[in-house]
Amino acid sequence: MAKSKAAIGLSWEPKLPAFSSASKNRDGSGSKPRPEANPLWKPSTQLVDGLFVPPNDPVKRNKLAKKQIKDTAGTSWFDMPAPTMTPELQKDLQLLKLRNVMDPKRHYKKGDAQPNKYFQVGTVIESPLDFFSSRLTKKERKVSLAEEVLSDRNLGNYRKRKVREIEEKNRPGGNEKWKIKGKGSYQRAKQRRH
Repeated sequence: MAKSKAAIGLSWEPKLPAFSSASKNRDGSGSKPRPEANPLWKPSTQLVDGLFVPPNDPVKRNKLAKKQIKDTAGTSWFDMPAPTMTPELQKDLQLLKLRNVMDPKRHYKKGDAQPNKYFQVGTVIESPLDFFSSRLTKKERKVSLAEEVLSDRNLGNYRKRKVREIEEKNRPGGNEKWKIKGKGSYQRAKQRRH
C-alpha cells in the first residue's frame, strides 16, 4: 500500500499553462521555448509562496496600477470607454469630417483635425409627435451613416453635378481655345500660335 504524505492546512499551487516542447522558437530551432515569453510567467524572485506579491517600491507599484486601470474618459464623463475602431466607424467619422461638402445650404465650423479618443455612437429615438413631420420611414432607415448618405437621392444628384462641374473646369479645351471670340481673343490666339 502506497503511503501518502499527509498535508496539514491548505496548500495552493498556481496553474500556469503547460509549455509544449514540440513547438519551435522564432529562430526555427526545436529547443524548448523560454518561459519569459509567456505573459503569465513571473520570475521566482517576485513569487512568495507561489503567489505574485506587488513590489514594495511605490514607483513600481504605481506603474503596475496604471497598467491595470481601464482606458476611460474619467469619472466626470461617467467612465466613458474608448471605442474600438472598426471600418464602419472609420467611414462614419470620415463622413462627419467632410459633412460641409455634402450639403450646399448648410455651413459648419471647422472641426478638429484629429477625432477625440473617447466618443460614443447612438441611435436617435424620435418623438411620437414627429410622426408625420420629421421622421425617417423604414425604407429610409439604414444601418450606418454612410449607407444613409449614399441612399439620399438629392445628395446624389448634387454630388454628380459638382463632379461634372469640376471635370469640365479641369478638362483641356481642345480646339475651343483657338476659336476666335472677339478682338482680344484673336490677338491671344495669334500669340499662342507663334
